[in-house]
Amino acid sequence: MRVQYIFYSLIIICGIWMIAIFNSGCAQIGAITGGLKDTLAPVLVSSNPKLSSTNISSNKISLSFDEYIDVQELQNNLIVSPLPKINPEINFKLKNLSIKLKDTLLPNTTYSINFGNAIRDVNESNILKDFTYIFSTGKNIDSMSITGNLVLAENDQPDSTMMVMLYKNTNDTAVQKLKPNYIARVNGKGNFTFTQLPPEKFSIYALKDGDGGKTYNSKSELFAFADSVVIPSEKPKSITLFAYAEEKNIKPFSTTTVKTKTPAQKRLRIITKSFSEKIDLRKALVLELNNAIKSYDSSKIILTDSNYVPFTDIAILKDSNKITVKAKWIEDADYRLIIAKNAFIDIFDSSISKSDTFRIKTKKEADYGNVILRFNNIDFKKHPVLQFTQSDEVKESFAITDKEWQYKLFPPGEYELRILFDKNQNGKWDPGNYSKKLQPEKVIALPKKISIRENWDNESEISL
Repeated sequence: MRVQYIFYSLIIICGIWMIAIFNSGCAQIGAITGGLKDTLAPVLVSSNPKLSSTNISSNKISLSFDEYIDVQELQNNLIVSPLPKINPEINFKLKNLSIKLKDTLLPNTTYSINFGNAIRDVNESNILKDFTYIFSTGKNIDSMSITGNLVLAENDQPDSTMMVMLYKNTNDTAVQKLKPNYIARVNGKGNFTFTQLPPEKFSIYALKDGDGGKTYNSKSELFAFADSVVIPSEKPKSITLFAYAEEKNIKPFSTTTVKTKTPAQKRLRIITKSFSEKIDLRKALVLELNNAIKSYDSSKIILTDSNYVPFTDIAILKDSNKITVKAKWIEDADYRLIIAKNAFIDIFDSSISKSDTFRIKTKKEADYGNVILRFNNIDFKKHPVLQFTQSDEVKESFAITDKEWQYKLFPPGEYELRILFDKNQNGKWDPGNYSKKLQPEKVIALPKKISIRENWDNESEISL
């Protein structure tokens, strides 16, 4: 009996012990949390001199924040106004940041030091956006502003890599010889703002600075200018600047030695690949050759139908290494292009190795879409030109002279639309000319895309 008692007692004790272990284990299950994630940017708690102080003569500034800070990409973010000749010295450690201005401070001038997105906390990299320290060497803090928008005149798109510049010197050549007094960034929407300005006259420009000199010294640089001086105010009206490059960027001349062509390389060949594709009813046939053509005999370039009956109403033109054949194409028709051996002579005095005949087929009218567009609020006095673009390349353009426009043979696809106001009516966009104070031609990008389907009436309303 005593043994049974001891046995049952041991069972009870072991059960209690196991329950205790189980409960203890359950109590330990769960993730250890460290509190809420820090999402707050650093906060300025003190500065010397104090923010927005006046009558300042010291060139040393110290800032203290409520947490440990890091400063990144200072060169791309820092803007000091007025623009200094020598960049200031910026140092930071723990929660403190120091600024040492290297230039002599100008009298009665409001200074602003904008850090952009450079200042952030150490732990979570929360950015203190557009933090600006302001002080004045005079009695007052200037509070005038200039705001505006910058777009590329050719496509009506912003360019955030450009900078906008203000000059107190309003002479036309200042932008070409001197650095600006103030600069501002352009955001992703093309907007810019100058603050803490004095109520003085300024010339305003925009520049994509290719060499870092902050002067307009190359016609291939993107550039914009206002027609008249601007005066800052408490509630400024927005200014629009239209940027352009007067000349296309020319690749530097290569000094690489050009090897003399071997006889095999000199042999003239037709290298065009368009014979494998159906011919566009609206366009000419272009033959491309591997060498530049010195002379050709159009009588030895013959276009015929499938029965080898020649067409007489064709035109043949030469341009460097290309021969263009213009004809009134018939839809869904078969053609033969016969080229005699001695039809072309290139700059090496060679010709193609043998006479050849190429089979050509044209597209059907059903391969195209019929486009009908109706325009509202369009000013025909500005000579509007409708541009169809893909990947920022103008694929088709047409002068618009009526509220309804129709085109029956339009290549299918998805297009973006622009309206070019063609001042000189030459059918293409023209850049500005600063020396002549000529603004670039303006383009409006329409927000609505158009998808053109083949063998379909594609109709749209367009409002400007």
